[in-house]
Amino acid sequence: MKVPAFLLKRLFVKGSLRNTSGGFEFKLKNQLGSGYAYGLLPLVVDGEEVPADRSTFSINGKTMTFTEVSKESPASLAMNKEATIAVEGQTLAPGAHKVKMGFIVTGLGELRFDLVDNVDD
Repeated sequence: MKVPAFLLKRLFVKGSLRNTSGGFEFKLKNQLGSGYAYGLLPLVVDGEEVPADRSTFSINGKTMTFTEVSKESPASLAMNKEATIAVEGQTLAPGAHKVKMGFIVTGLGELRFDLVDNVDD
């Protein structure tokens, strides 16, 4: 069973892409159904791949780098919960940016989607 990208885009919280003191972040909110990813694929921002060890997944006070996510230590996103995806060491210029994200889910394989959002001044 393949999950269409247009459904996966619903995970993204529109307007959440923003710069932080050390990089940038955006939010995901699960409105599709509880799930576990045992792999987070490197983000691609405006066509450039971000090293997975500079990207983190945070939920309920627990933060893991993308490289730490595994079958033994999956990234979980329960229904109606919000997670923060953050990148250290890279900020974004004001304006629109395209971010591609992907993860690996048991029984579904690789799931990918992209989002476009604006960073304010």
